[in-house]
Amino acid sequence: MSKVKTALVIGGGIAGPVTALALAKAGILATVYEAHGEPADGVGAMLSLAPNGLNALRIIGADKVAQDVGHPVPGVVMADGSGNQVAEFGGFPGLPATHAMARADLFRALADHATARGVPIRYGKRLVAADDTGDGVTATFSDGSTATADVLIGADGIRSTVRGLIDPTAPGPEYGGVLSFGGYAVGSDVRAEPGTMYFAFGRTFIGYWRLPDGRICWFAGLPRTTPLSSAEVGRRPAAEWLTELRDLYAGHIPGEKLLAGTDPRDMMVVGPMERMPSVPSWHRGRMVLVGDSAHAPSSSSGQGASLAIESAVELARCLRDLPTPEAAFTAYEHLRRDRVEMIGGDAAAKNKAKAGQAGERPVMPTPEQMFGPVHRHHIPWDEHVIAADDSVPAPQR
Repeated sequence: MSKVKTALVIGGGIAGPVTALALAKAGILATVYEAHGEPADGVGAMLSLAPNGLNALRIIGADKVAQDVGHPVPGVVMADGSGNQVAEFGGFPGLPATHAMARADLFRALADHATARGVPIRYGKRLVAADDTGDGVTATFSDGSTATADVLIGADGIRSTVRGLIDPTAPGPEYGGVLSFGGYAVGSDVRAEPGTMYFAFGRTFIGYWRLPDGRICWFAGLPRTTPLSSAEVGRRPAAEWLTELRDLYAGHIPGEKLLAGTDPRDMMVVGPMERMPSVPSWHRGRMVLVGDSAHAPSSSSGQGASLAIESAVELARCLRDLPTPEAAFTAYEHLRRDRVEMIGGDAAAKNKAKAGQAGERPVMPTPEQMFGPVHRHHIPWDEHVIAADDSVPAPQR
């Protein structure tokens, strides 16, 4: 039985509230500290929650609140830029359907659910320092306030402050060679069956699906060697980006029609597609990373949110069962690292294809090969966690 009874969770996005809910189920009191002064309404674009993410949410009773803010897209159709279908997948029997939703809607749903379950969420609390005393951790925030608990968990995203406190030499996010955009097309005459996500490759890539109101939501990449920050991308008018995208997708089926049917006011200017390279140190002392702070795989994976949710639940399970934070954190990393780095590596390869750097097109994998090991993943919450072998060091990449 763990001696950990309290936790500070830094970050109120997706991983933060889920971590706090999972810790509560494990008998650990957690408070979430979010840097923004209020919930992040309207922040971010669209995302999908895959069956593995929804099954992890079910463990903490939060799957329905996530499904309620999205809509099911269990099917996948893969095609080329000439309109030729090359693969189709209808989902795995017995697994929940993938759901697509606005990122901000998921933020709000999870935060509201956590609050309703008694999890305190403190806004306007930007972490600036942490003092690990050996028997606890004291966090200091930019407003001068402090908080102390048994452990501190960094759920503070791809530009994590906690990651730098654990290891000042830790890598930062890595640019994938593509700027990301999205939008809503009206009257494009593009065929899109409800409940199906389409992926069309060519000189570049566009994905899309039909919303319940009949509009088609699309997401696309614009290859660019020189990275731009999200702020730099956002300063350029959406109409200019749309013109550039239309030029790139001229002759692309169905990209040309989707972009022609998009008003600049309906554009989502997202910014650079990024991922985390392998992070050598996920934990130190009484501090640990969860979600994007440790393993952001880039949006090409379709797994960023789902992996963050899985890791949050596994971390709580380890803290529940093992006697010290070090033992729990070591077991947690042992359970998670190989899986998240495999998925992250696959996403990096997809980024190269979107950036036109993939070379000869690889053989298309079967749906089972593509989705099976990822979507079928199951967290055995009711099983006791076995301590990892401390003699085997974490991979250093």
